[in-house]
Amino acid sequence: MNIFSPGFHGRPRPTGDRLPPGQYRTDDFPVLSAGPTPRIDLNSWVFTLTTETGRQHRWSWRELLALPQERPRVDIHCVTRWTKLDTDWQGVSLDTLLADIDTQAAFAVADCYGGYTTNLPLTALLDGKAWIVHRFDGRDLAPEHGGPARLLVPNLYFWKSAKWVNGIRLLDRDEPGFWETAGYHDYGDPWREQRYQGD
Repeated sequence: MNIFSPGFHGRPRPTGDRLPPGQYRTDDFPVLSAGPTPRIDLNSWVFTLTTETGRQHRWSWRELLALPQERPRVDIHCVTRWTKLDTDWQGVSLDTLLADIDTQAAFAVADCYGGYTTNLPLTALLDGKAWIVHRFDGRDLAPEHGGPARLLVPNLYFWKSAKWVNGIRLLDRDEPGFWETAGYHDYGDPWREQRYQGD
């Protein structure tokens, strides 16, 4: 993954108390990716949840769509300082996917088509905080925005909402992902401006 899309630059707009420190509001949806956009055949798409013991649970595309669907409306915050308010998504809560999973794990790593990974504490994915989403603004999620499915973790900087997600590994130890090994913060709370290691 050595191809980086250009950053987004826009004019700041009036802000309110929904903007984390250092962020500005945009009505656009900038595309920022590490590497090329993969094209995934839905007939072969599989989401795999692997526990810390190695047990795997799999959902095909049809099986994912058959699960209870939620429609979160959330604000998203990019580490490059833009914030987009009131974004509308559709997908499956991680609470649903983990409901019958026996685990003592404290950490998770999201794996993606194209090789991207990002790490999260398991608590960041539970209690209505995260989804595997496949629709945005009433339409199927476009490939440049992570379609057919991406992780959505709106409480953290948007690099944690991994595009083209195809699995989550539950771990008993933290395992830094792509941007985290390059110096980005392990957690990434926008309200604490946790952009880089040491923030």
